[in-house]
Amino acid sequence: MDEVRAPIFHIIHGSFVDGYGIRTTVFLKGCPLKCIWCCNPEGQKFHPELKVSAAKCTGCGNCVSVCPVGAIKLETDAGNVRLDIDRQLCTNCFKCIDVCYTGALDRFGEYYTVDELFAVIKKDEQFYRSSGGGVTIGGGEATCYPEFVLELIKRCKENYIHTAIDTCGFVTSPEGIKALEEADLLLFDVKGIELAAHQRNTGVSNEPILQNLKRLDAIGKPLIIRVPVIPGYTDSEETLNGIAELLGSLKSVERVDIMAVHEFGKVKYAQLGMEYKLNVEPIPPERQERIKALFEAHGLNTQLGG
Repeated sequence: MDEVRAPIFHIIHGSFVDGYGIRTTVFLKGCPLKCIWCCNPEGQKFHPELKVSAAKCTGCGNCVSVCPVGAIKLETDAGNVRLDIDRQLCTNCFKCIDVCYTGALDRFGEYYTVDELFAVIKKDEQFYRSSGGGVTIGGGEATCYPEFVLELIKRCKENYIHTAIDTCGFVTSPEGIKALEEADLLLFDVKGIELAAHQRNTGVSNEPILQNLKRLDAIGKPLIIRVPVIPGYTDSEETLNGIAELLGSLKSVERVDIMAVHEFGKVKYAQLGMEYKLNVEPIPPERQERIKALFEAHGLNTQLGG
């Protein structure tokens, strides 16, 4: 039987923000949500994708010559040569990358087996031991690959490595829920309370998310809750009060992280040929402190950022 594989678009070594201690964070590709404010658009689709860094292109034309479906063209714009990629035609064969010597063309996503990934994880083992850290499996949405994640968690536990899953909570398969249950810690996103707004902002209902949150809390699963605060979408007093009230009623929440809006992912939209639609101002520090105080008033250990 073929080994199970999963597409991974990023691995961060030495992370301090995805759980406790020093961690290796693995990002699996593919997510059931389409959040308007998504800062990892390369994690949305379930397969590797072509990454285009236009500023590195010299217009040599090698990529045009090797593309088997004619998806790449060189266009002249105000005297400058630029790449034009037809994403509908592109089959993600990545032959163009092999002949791009400037790095203008690259890929988001590589397939790993559990053995291959664990070999990478194990290299950081001394840092986990010395700091109380471990491995965080995120995405995308890690539970979209439950067989892979369950085997990876099993391998980590056999080697006494702490595991966490960073999840959007929209998990409906029994296997995906089992993966959440097997992790030592969950970083669980709560993006809103009101159903219609959640559907509008993320593309999915929040009913299974809140059901999973309450059920995982009831079985005593340690939880770090991440609350994205996006002006005009999730930052109303009603929304934040509703989230704080819900979290204050739970017994397994160890910490709440207030995740203020940022534009760190903006460049990746251009690299994927996607439109960046979010147009909001940063949240002033004093407002962030007031939001933090709101959650603390419900008895919640709260910090700004992850």
